[in-house]
Amino acid sequence: MAKNRKKLKIIPLGGLGEIGKNITAFEYGEDIIVIDCGLAFPEDEMLGIDLVIPDVSYLVKNKDKVKGFVITHGHEDHIGALPYVLRDINVPVFGTKLTLGLIQYKLEEHGMINDVVLQNVMQGQTIELGAFRVEFIRSTHSIADSVAVAVHTPVGVIVHTSDFKIDYTPIEGEPMDFARLAELGKSGVLLLMADSTNVERPGYTMSERTVGDTFEEIFMNARSRILVATFASNVHRVQQVINASVKFGRKVAICGRSMVNVVKVAMTLGYLNVPEGVMVDIDNIDKYPSEKLVIITTGSQGEPMSALSRMAASEHKKVEIVPGDLVIISANPIPGNEKFISKVINDLFKKGAEVIYESLADIHVSGHACQEELKLIHSLVKPKFFFPVHGEYRHLKQHANLAHKLGMPMERIFIMDIGKVLELTEDSAKINGNVASGKVLVDGLGVGDVGNIVLRDRKHLSQDGLIVVVITLEGDSGNVVAGPDIISRGFVYVRESENLMEEVKEVTKQALVKCEEKKKNDWASKKNIIKDTLRDYLYEKTKRKPMILPIIMEV
Repeated sequence: MAKNRKKLKIIPLGGLGEIGKNITAFEYGEDIIVIDCGLAFPEDEMLGIDLVIPDVSYLVKNKDKVKGFVITHGHEDHIGALPYVLRDINVPVFGTKLTLGLIQYKLEEHGMINDVVLQNVMQGQTIELGAFRVEFIRSTHSIADSVAVAVHTPVGVIVHTSDFKIDYTPIEGEPMDFARLAELGKSGVLLLMADSTNVERPGYTMSERTVGDTFEEIFMNARSRILVATFASNVHRVQQVINASVKFGRKVAICGRSMVNVVKVAMTLGYLNVPEGVMVDIDNIDKYPSEKLVIITTGSQGEPMSALSRMAASEHKKVEIVPGDLVIISANPIPGNEKFISKVINDLFKKGAEVIYESLADIHVSGHACQEELKLIHSLVKPKFFFPVHGEYRHLKQHANLAHKLGMPMERIFIMDIGKVLELTEDSAKINGNVASGKVLVDGLGVGDVGNIVLRDRKHLSQDGLIVVVITLEGDSGNVVAGPDIISRGFVYVRESENLMEEVKEVTKQALVKCEEKKKNDWASKKNIIKDTLRDYLYEKTKRKPMILPIIMEV
C-alpha cells in the first residue's frame, strides 16, 4: 500500500513563551481546525492597551480551509479573542454547554450573536471536521465543562490536554476520563501536547473541595459582613461560597460586571445551584444585617478598575468598606499583578477591614497540574513525540526535562515558538518553517491600529513630555508674523519655568534664521532644523528629551 505522503502541520499562534493567548492550528491538506482562541492582558509597557489578541493573518489567508474552532473551556485566555477573529473567519464554533454559554455572552456584547454558528458538543462525543475527527475527553480544571481533545488525523492521534488538573473529587461532574486516555495510549498516540503552567511545582494540586472546607471554617467564626473576591469564571469557587453562605444563613449579593454575567449564564444553564431566596440584589444590601451578608466580587488580581479596587479606594457606588468587614481574596496573583494586589490589601486594612489572602489560609487552589499529575498523564498517554504548551519558556523547558526523566528521548521533544510549524508523519516529527504570528493590540474600538511606533511614542510622552512650537510665517516673504508660541505638556510647568520658555523662543528664532537659506516652501526641512536645534538645547539645559512638535502655519 502506498504510504501517506501528506504531512500534518501543527502551528501554535499563541500560548507559548507567554501566559494566555492560547490558539493552535492543525492543518492537513486542504483542511484546518483551530483549538482555542484566547486573549492575553497587556504588559506594563503597553500603555493604554486594553487587550492583546493573536495575529491570525495566516488563518485569514487560508480561511477557505478553516473548518471550525474547537474550544476546550470558557476562560478568557481560551475564548477572549473569538469576537475579533470570527469577524474575518466566520466558521462554526464547537464547545461544551457552559463554554458556549460564555462565548454567546461575548458575541452578544459585540453584536455578533446572529452571525456565528455555535455547536454544542458533549464530553465523550466525537465530531468530524474535514480530515480530522475531534474527540472531546472529560477533564477537570477551575471551570466546569472543561475538556481535553484527541485529534484523530490521517497520520495518527494527537492528544491536547489544554488546561487541566487532576481532581478526584470535583465540585461538579466526574473526574477526568483516565480510562479513555489510557485506551488511547494503549492503541498508540503520535503526539502529546500538555499544559505546562504548574510544572515547577512538585507534588499534586489540592482538590477544589479543600477551599470549601476553609470557607466553612471562616464563615463559622465570622461575626461581620464577608466579601469574597475571586475569578468570575471560577464557577466552582462561587458555588462553594454560596454553599457556605447557605449553611450559615447568609444572603449572597454579586458585584462586578463580569461576575454578574458569568453567574447569570451559569445559573441559567444549571451549573450553579442556588436555593430560592439566597440571592439578593446589590442595590438592596442595606436591608440586611451585615452579619447575614456575603458579597461575591471581582478584583482578586487588584485590577485598577475592578469592583474590589474601587471599594478599597472608596470609589464604588454601591459598596463601602467599613471597619470589621472580612475580605477573602481567593486567588493567586498572576505574575506581574503582585503590586496591584498589595496595594488593594493595604488599602483594605487602612479602612479597618480584616483581609485573608492566600499566604494566610487555604483559600485558593490552582486549576493547573503539578509535577506528579503531569507524570500520570505522560504515563497513561505514552506518546511517541511530546510538545509542551501553555507557559513561559522556562515552563516549557522544565516540562521537556520532566518528559525526558520519564524516558522520552530529547530529540522527540519539541520546545516550540509561536509561528513555528511542527510537521508530523506516522513516524517522524520536525520543525519546518514558520508563518506570520505575534500580537495584535486592541485599544478601545481599534484592533491592530496601535503598533510599536505608537507605543514608543506613548512611552516617550509618558517619560519626557511634549513641547509644541507654533509659528506663523508670511507666505511670500517667509517672515515671522506671529510666534513662536510654546506649549508644554508633561515636560515643565510653564509658569514656574518662564525663563526657560523665553530661552526656547529665542533658540527657535535662531533656528528660523538658519532656515532662511532653505527653499521658501520646504516646510519639512524647516521643521527638522527647529526640532534638532531645540532638542540639543533642551537636553543641555535639563538632561531631558521631550517630544518636540513644530507647527508652521502660512498666511
